[in-house]
Amino acid sequence: MASLLSVKDLHVSYGAIKAVRGISFDINEGEIVTLIGANGAGKSTTLNTVAGLIKPDSGTIELEGSSIAGLPAHKVMQRGLALCPEGRRVFTQMSVAENLEMGGYTRTDAENRETLEKVYAHFPRLKERRSQVAGTLSGGEQQMLAMGRALMSKPRLLMLDEPSMGLAPILVQEIFDIVKQLGEAGTTILLVEQNANMALKIADRAYVLEIGQVKKTGTGAELLVDDDVRKAYLGG
Repeated sequence: MASLLSVKDLHVSYGAIKAVRGISFDINEGEIVTLIGANGAGKSTTLNTVAGLIKPDSGTIELEGSSIAGLPAHKVMQRGLALCPEGRRVFTQMSVAENLEMGGYTRTDAENRETLEKVYAHFPRLKERRSQVAGTLSGGEQQMLAMGRALMSKPRLLMLDEPSMGLAPILVQEIFDIVKQLGEAGTTILLVEQNANMALKIADRAYVLEIGQVKKTGTGAELLVDDDVRKAYLGG
């Protein structure tokens, strides 16, 4: 498998607060990789820095060997990375279809028509509600819409920040089933998730973050049965 994204010795600060302290990780083409850890471990900061929303203090971020560190977010997106942000952040006054169109604004109408059909195939509920105002959707439907909007740019790497946050357990299972299906269909995914148990079950590989550093790494299956991980994040 070819390496798609490579992050080396990444440091990120908010003023005097060091949020990320030398994180390194790689993602290969076609993998689902998850970052797990407690609140404040640096997971979302790492994702937002890769996405170009935060400038790193130091370190390298490379997409297929080419640096994207410090590029503005729209340039990062044009290079093939899409972020589905924490809290969904859909355009609440716009329709489902209009939200999806916004996700493909850098691509041609013909490209968007083809991608839209694929998005609707993954999220049939969005097709049923395509004329509905996004703000009237349930939390789970808004999460599906945010993921669909990110997919409209046809990303090389889809980054998902806390997709299960605030959802009922039955919807959490549905969202993770969809993430797994996207991975099986060939989408490369970097997943940040508080629900470590669900994330590790679908991940090819995982990194455990503590206070801005990688403390442990392994396959999802290995970390599911790791004693330290079980005690800290899996309730046992």
